[in-house]
Amino acid sequence: MSIIASFPSRPVRFLQYAWAAPATAIGCCIAVSALCLGATWRMVDGVIEVGGGRFASLVGLLPHVMRFDAITFGHMVLGLNHGMLENHRSHEQEHVRQYERWGLLFFPLYFGSSLAQLLRGRDPHHQNYFERQAYLNAAATAVTVTPKIRDS
Repeated sequence: MSIIASFPSRPVRFLQYAWAAPATAIGCCIAVSALCLGATWRMVDGVIEVGGGRFASLVGLLPHVMRFDAITFGHMVLGLNHGMLENHRSHEQEHVRQYERWGLLFFPLYFGSSLAQLLRGRDPHHQNYFERQAYLNAAATAVTVTPKIRDS
């Protein structure tokens, strides 16, 4: 297989963005709050990353089970700061690919997987199917990828 064959065509890429767009819109709504709190944004490999400012303080007010270092909504990744976003980039990029695959179905599928693990007495985050796939695939690609970053 050639390297060119592994990259999607423009029409396919457009459809991936469109399919994930409703989830990206949710991320944009949260990002506006983060930007108002002094966060900054970057475009990294076709994904908007937002972090920094007093956004971490806002996340700190969430109940413990809802706190995060970085979280993905479609093609929008929100993080406590840009260092955290860089550390979690491979993992969050895998979630972006999951949104491209599942669109808005990602939400009920993700929460369903978490609920299934919770009912089995397992960790609903770390044993979640989508998290396990993200950790596995991120570990495989983390060493070989050099991101293209454009600062705001």
